[in-house]
Amino acid sequence: MTAKHLADTTILANGVQMPWLGLGVFKVEDGPELVQAVKAAIRHGYRSIDTAAIYENEQGVGQGIREALQETGASREELFVTSKVWNTDLGYDATLAAYEASLNKLGLEYLDLYLIHWPVAEKYKEAWKALETLYKAGKVRAIGVSNFHIHHLEELMKEAEIKPMVNQVEYHPRLTQQKLQAFCEEHSIQLEAWSPLMQGQLLNHPVLQEIAKHHNKTVAQIILRWDLQKGVVTIPKTTKEQRMMENASIFDFALTKEEVEQIDRLNQNRRVGPDPDNFDF
Repeated sequence: MTAKHLADTTILANGVQMPWLGLGVFKVEDGPELVQAVKAAIRHGYRSIDTAAIYENEQGVGQGIREALQETGASREELFVTSKVWNTDLGYDATLAAYEASLNKLGLEYLDLYLIHWPVAEKYKEAWKALETLYKAGKVRAIGVSNFHIHHLEELMKEAEIKPMVNQVEYHPRLTQQKLQAFCEEHSIQLEAWSPLMQGQLLNHPVLQEIAKHHNKTVAQIILRWDLQKGVVTIPKTTKEQRMMENASIFDFALTKEEVEQIDRLNQNRRVGPDPDNFDF
């Protein structure tokens, strides 16, 4: 991973460029705080915003995007906007309808990335056919999945015409998902991290604190830099402008090979979110 700037991108299997670092808005309530957060992120150079139908904040994200574009002079084409179809809408027609609903709430003409949020039972196969339809129609620039284990990906790819371009999963130093990452790399599927900071649970870890001290950085910056050096796109969530700037200040240093390995060794296969094999709603 050679990203040197916040604007740097990875290239997905279909040639679409996706920023390495973005803003996540999970559990951010729709309203003024969210609108201001999206505007601040875009103002500070963020070009990727990640939301989902179940977050119930697509409207605020869309408003923040429109106001930011107006104020900064940036263009819609510079942005990379992601949303996700929720479990109750996993079916061919239901997924197509859910996509249109998300688009309407966001006030956008297209999405850059649309994901199946969870691999619920057999339902995700029909939903994937809908994503393929949207992609072929040019309504979305890239399609992918979220929270898929290897066996889910294998099952999906047996019937899929188009392979997922992204798999967004829980990923942090306590859950390094090495086998999944190797599988995704083998199949040109870009891995993306949600909850990269393990909801703040790692900020006092002595190994991370020592590395942070060495680089004169925060533990959060060390973890996000580790993500990028592992080739994993990351979308830390925050509504605080100062934290956004801090999260983006990770392009002026690099972890050594030894430091990356030290962080790798913190893995315990421990989740803060549900296990995709046991999560339906």
